[in-house]
Amino acid sequence: MSTATGTASGAGTGAGTGAGTHTSARASARARRADRLARLAREPFDVLVIGGGATGAGTALDAASRGLSVALVERFDFAQGTSSRSTKLVHGGVRYLEQAVKHADRSQFNLVREALRERAVLLRNAPHLAHPLPLLTPIYSALELPYYFTGLKLYDMLAGRANLKPSRHVGRSDAIERFPMLKRKGLRGAVEYHDGQFDDARMNVALALTAARQGAVVLNHVSVTDLLKEHGQVRGAVVTDALGDEAPFEVRAKVVINATGPFVDSIRRLDEPDVPAMLTTSSGVHVVLPSRFSPPGTGLLIPKTEDGRVLFLLPWLGHTVVGTTDNPATVSADPRPEAEDVEYILRHVRQYFDLPVETGDVLSAWSGLRPLVEPGDHGGVGRHLQGSAEAGGTGEHGSANGGTARLSRDHTIVVSAAGLVTITGGKWTTYRKMAEDVVDIAVGSAALKPRNASLTASLPLVGGDSFVTDGAQALRDEFRLDADVAHHLHHAYGDKAGIVAGLATSGLGERLAAGHPYIEAEVIYARDHEDAHFADDVLARRLRLTFLDSAAAESARPRVEELLASEPS
Repeated sequence: MSTATGTASGAGTGAGTGAGTHTSARASARARRADRLARLAREPFDVLVIGGGATGAGTALDAASRGLSVALVERFDFAQGTSSRSTKLVHGGVRYLEQAVKHADRSQFNLVREALRERAVLLRNAPHLAHPLPLLTPIYSALELPYYFTGLKLYDMLAGRANLKPSRHVGRSDAIERFPMLKRKGLRGAVEYHDGQFDDARMNVALALTAARQGAVVLNHVSVTDLLKEHGQVRGAVVTDALGDEAPFEVRAKVVINATGPFVDSIRRLDEPDVPAMLTTSSGVHVVLPSRFSPPGTGLLIPKTEDGRVLFLLPWLGHTVVGTTDNPATVSADPRPEAEDVEYILRHVRQYFDLPVETGDVLSAWSGLRPLVEPGDHGGVGRHLQGSAEAGGTGEHGSANGGTARLSRDHTIVVSAAGLVTITGGKWTTYRKMAEDVVDIAVGSAALKPRNASLTASLPLVGGDSFVTDGAQALRDEFRLDADVAHHLHHAYGDKAGIVAGLATSGLGERLAAGHPYIEAEVIYARDHEDAHFADDVLARRLRLTFLDSAAAESARPRVEELLASEPS
């Protein structure tokens, strides 16, 4: 079994279509990073965001869209941690809804309703990276049909006008035709509903790029080593550029937002060394199987596991992703999947499939850490909760029997006595609302004066401004690309795909790995326009090959490293 891991970087803009502009683009990328570092050291900011995952990048974008001066630093790569290791669903949470009904929990209803609204926003603002996906819930008992059908109709109702498509009952023969891998013995049919699917890491990169386009100074591989204080209040941070040999330097800001996901407690302790921990972490393991284990346009919700969880089996980028688990875990920069978690997933897939599924079918596996908020006092003078999904509720993949499943899946915002603003919890689907909430709190706590309200509800992300759904054919015709390559470029880069395709015509059109649509031009584009510095930046988070097929990623690594180091004439 192979695992998906990696360490890396990214954010920047630029264009170039040939070998001549290729050299200038790299020079300009170096100059942009140097300029950003100089600005970090020189300029006072309204807001400094620590952390470049979905929450941090979304926060920087929200603050910049209001006209505030913003800086963001990320010690590794954008989306290197949890934000690249999701189930790839943009969803309201059908499991949350089930628990809301069982416990008559209004906060859970509100959580689902808000997530469904945000689902619509994400699909609209990043049409190249996100799309609707139908999912089937197989029915093997007559009693299951009214239960699941009623629940999913309620899911539709909570979505309101943001509903993607009505849920419906699917007969046995149609269910088999739609999902031929399903175990046929006892199958009575299925219930179909719709959620969204996306490329999480590329979405994160797009958020960072869009924040930069809005004026934010966005840098990866810059780590925070200490917080600055004046008169007992946090007024910036001491940072170090991991890519250079310069001494640590100060970044000054009126308010600092800690958006470091599972690592928020380490930043909080730079402010208050004895502050109680506010997080518990759980691991979510996923495996990737070949495409034969899922039809290309339909996902599957496995509604029952032996310990009360649900599993998703989804087509994703020409493969099949299955997950996830929910087990207590220690905080780590590089969590690894355990063999028993992989076997747990495969065992439950076998229960619903006639098609044999073996460990040798696993192309890749990864583990992501969920930051789960412990109930209680977190040492802040101000606290803001969206909803109250505290201990006693269950999560999307959790068990009602206790453990990490009983901790909050909602986001929490805490303001320390020294003014450090910390946000944690939540999920990918609601990143934009989380960002909006934390910037609201930061504006109030630091008496900032934004130029306007947040614009992110209707702000397209980089690549989505002029995206057209049928653009792949035009790319294929203009640049003489293979169909799969054109399709990939169109959906990975949106309206920037022509720049990458243009690079391919300058001798960079070779595939990086047999059987995959990724080409050499993408490495150069990632380096020059998306601030990728290392092979893992490219393979894991710009191209996603490490997550799809780790053996293929390793075979491509030498060429990727060669391209990153190249100095074209």
